[in-house]
Amino acid sequence: MPKITLVNEKREIEIPAGSNLRLELLKAGVQVYPGLAKYLNCFGNAQCGTCKVLVKKGMENLSPKGMLEKMRLGIMLSAIGYENELRLCCQCTVSGDCTIETRPLPNLSGENFWQKPYPNK
Repeated sequence: MPKITLVNEKREIEIPAGSNLRLELLKAGVQVYPGLAKYLNCFGNAQCGTCKVLVKKGMENLSPKGMLEKMRLGIMLSAIGYENELRLCCQCTVSGDCTIETRPLPNLSGENFWQKPYPNK
């Protein structure tokens, strides 16, 4: 069974292979949603983006991003700087070990956020 290491919660949980990450985190009592979003969310339909997680290790052990997830993350300002590491846990199927950070903060001071979109020519 895959092990999910939760950075903010400082704990590990084991979940069945092929299971949905959001559902398993909620079953384990992990707070996935920030603030009022725990009551006002899309319930796993990739419409709100509030269940975002930052994948620190093991991205290859999660299902690939689908079109709906790519579109939702593409319009979220909080995804800037984390384009390759941010996932919606409602859209992830787990096949192996990974390390995630729930409720990540925006990367406002990171290099990628303030980077010019096009290099000077």
